[in-house]
Amino acid sequence: MTPENQKRHDEKLQRINDAVALKEPDRVPMTPAASLYPIIHSGYTVAELVYDTSLEKARAAVIKYLTDFDPDVGADVSMSGTGEGPILEKMKSKTMLYAGMPGANLDENSLQQFIEFPLLLDDEFEEFFTDRTRWAIRKSIPRTSELLEPLARLNFTYNTGASMLAMVFSDPKFKEMIETLWEINEFYAELRPKQAAIRQEILEMGFPNIRGAGGSLVPFDAYSDFLRGTILSMEDMFERPQDIERFINESMEETEARILATKGIDEGKHVFVALHKGMDGFMSHELYRKYYWNHLQRIILAIIESGKIPYIYTEGKYDTRIDCLTEVPVGKVFYHFEDVDMAVAKQKLGGIACISGGFPAALLDWGTPEKVRDEVKRLLDVCAPGGGFIFETSCGMGKCKKENVEAMFETVREYGVY
Repeated sequence: MTPENQKRHDEKLQRINDAVALKEPDRVPMTPAASLYPIIHSGYTVAELVYDTSLEKARAAVIKYLTDFDPDVGADVSMSGTGEGPILEKMKSKTMLYAGMPGANLDENSLQQFIEFPLLLDDEFEEFFTDRTRWAIRKSIPRTSELLEPLARLNFTYNTGASMLAMVFSDPKFKEMIETLWEINEFYAELRPKQAAIRQEILEMGFPNIRGAGGSLVPFDAYSDFLRGTILSMEDMFERPQDIERFINESMEETEARILATKGIDEGKHVFVALHKGMDGFMSHELYRKYYWNHLQRIILAIIESGKIPYIYTEGKYDTRIDCLTEVPVGKVFYHFEDVDMAVAKQKLGGIACISGGFPAALLDWGTPEKVRDEVKRLLDVCAPGGGFIFETSCGMGKCKKENVEAMFETVREYGVY
């Protein structure tokens, strides 16, 4: 890194670190999640980048975005499955659609779409809790991918011998699965160094990489997202509370251990924790504390103990949850809000935790530069005084108008000075 770029990097990183520590930096840091916008801004489509295994288009898009707008962090080159298209086809996922996917009828600039359905059925709880490996191999994993459907045939017993295993694994579908899995591994072994090289290039341009190891899901989110689905998990809070609690308790031990195992790695960096099912209206305040906050709080404390900063990404409305979010160590946590009264968030969390978000991303798509500037100024007036505020959009950026993105960055840079 050149001395000039090192200075640039250090200034940006100091700006972010000061805000997280509830200090007033030279100006409000700007770290909006770039998401798909660099692709759109560079004239590509998401589908093009998904199938560009060289990553050259992704590299060009990210570098153009960083050069044109100069945010305070780098942008990720692996957005929305960049470069993975050919191998995603071979995985034959039943839970994901992506731009360019044959037969998906998805917009060429769409984010990846998650298809939710229950993997853990009503009559499988006993097996799930007593023989998790058997259940996963024969039931849940085959349900997620056509490629992995042959696993449902595995039915080992204590006296299963080599001849029987040879019959199973020599089946043409099994052989095809295994050969494809080797191909998938080889593909990512080639893709990851390309990603790492671009991230290093971005870093050497003077843009900090603040994302650290140790991310996690709140156990209730794991239960709802990957086991029971949204509707059944809501029912289970009343019809199967003991099963939810048993899963949460088991998962919590594993989650804390996994986070703490990263101690000494990426110290000072931010650990991303997305909150999927904790929003207002999904559950009562009492149930939120019981099934959600108590465990999110433990995750936050574990991340802090591991030497990193919890970056808690709330999704949906979060007005009724703010009081819980105050119950954390001072100056150690970074909250992002999609939809919340930012004035209330600043009033209650100011002096406790850094906050961000609240700027409606749709305004960049459909608004005017004047409306963007007015909203940026309003948000800065509410949240910037006293420090502890980082400017981010509510939920990343997509098909934005260039003039609106320019207005957003320029207004923060000019109006967000302390």
